[in-house]
Amino acid sequence: MVGKPVLLTQDGLRQLEEELDYLKRTKRREVAQRIKEALAFGDISENSEYDDAKNEQAFVEGRIAELENRLRNAEIIDEKTGGDNVSLGSTVKLKDVETGESFDFTLVGSTEADPAKAKISNESPVGKAIIGRKIGEIVHVNAPVGSIAYKIESVN
Repeated sequence: MVGKPVLLTQDGLRQLEEELDYLKRTKRREVAQRIKEALAFGDISENSEYDDAKNEQAFVEGRIAELENRLRNAEIIDEKTGGDNVSLGSTVKLKDVETGESFDFTLVGSTEADPAKAKISNESPVGKAIIGRKIGEIVHVNAPVGSIAYKIESVN
């Protein structure tokens, strides 16, 4: 089954591969050991340790399947395209036209989005508004408070 392409930077790909490796090599063993220890307590019908371990096992296996699917459908973003146009992998500086406030962020695929680390998704309202645009252009982003105008100050 072919899924939706998962757009990743090289760093995002590395992070997913590391997480998958950790889950398969380390976490699976830890959970299996917890299940084994819980079974040693005897009757599993009222064994909360066993239930917790089985729930964690289900979570770990689900996360492994999710990561494997993302990696199978991964498309690596060419971060060296550069130029004046905003593209995936670009670091962009926007200035709020009304307030004059500026902020920098990197435009990434939705899998890597992390606003706390200044990584926003190409599928977000800001991402959709700026992709393909050039330095100096004014873009309008529809937000819950209304339309916000931003000027693209730089693209790296």
